[in-house]
Amino acid sequence: MNERPDPFTPEALKSDPYLHLAGRLVPGGHVLPVRVYYEDTDFSGIVYHANYLKFMERARSDNLRLIGVVQGDLFGEALAEAPGFAFVVRSMELQFLRPARIDDVLEVHTSPSEVAGASITLTQKVMRRDELMVVGQVKVAFVSQGRARRIPDALRTAMKAALDHPGKP
Repeated sequence: MNERPDPFTPEALKSDPYLHLAGRLVPGGHVLPVRVYYEDTDFSGIVYHANYLKFMERARSDNLRLIGVVQGDLFGEALAEAPGFAFVVRSMELQFLRPARIDDVLEVHTSPSEVAGASITLTQKVMRRDELMVVGQVKVAFVSQGRARRIPDALRTAMKAALDHPGKP
């Protein structure tokens, strides 16, 4: 069998020549640039509202990557602590303020606003230069066997550090 190396080990992340695609850490959180392509738009040429959710999900994932949460390790720890675990979006509140169009370059800003026992609340803003396009609050919960569970220590520590010391990876 052809075995491939685990792409989420700390060594692999440090040597990843494409890590720059994950955006950048900034004081207070993370920024991910996103270009709007034809596939992101609806028949009127503006970004279809559901695609902002995709942009925001990518930003949350890349934020974790850059603050040092190795997803493979996190999943291993989570399985040990809570068999049958899942991360679920518990709630999401969005305000669509301005439309984005094809070829716009947007930035998705992500910052933790609360790290609680079984959930993390993030504020996300989609910007076009200085214009606020979409703003949202996303609460992500950790569940196991259908019940809320304490977030694994590795993720809690990384997110708390980002919240307590903004801009320091």
